[in-house]
Amino acid sequence: MGSFMSQPLDTVKVAAPPETASSANPTPLEAPGAPTSPEQRRTFNNCWSCRVLSGSGLIGAGGYVYWVARKPMKMGVPSSPGTVMQMVIGISIACWGVVILSDPKGKAFRVV
Repeated sequence: MGSFMSQPLDTVKVAAPPETASSANPTPLEAPGAPTSPEQRRTFNNCWSCRVLSGSGLIGAGGYVYWVARKPMKMGVPSSPGTVMQMVIGISIACWGVVILSDPKGKAFRVV
């Protein structure tokens, strides 16, 4: 049982494109990086249901991380820098979920 990296890579041979008579005057290409259609411009599909699911999941995960860090403090255990850092990370994850839900730049759209 070996890993993928220990096995030799197989080379794939690709056939050359056929030459045509019009190859002497190729058509000019569009500027690189310019979107050719509106469909290529969007990197992610930010539909409303995706944002609600991921945003609420992140809020729940952040709340859980915060709750787990806070539980020993309620039992009287003194806080340590690690506990405080865990609480900060939990709050950060929850804030990330709020940002996804609120969509401050307004780039998301509702897919019908």
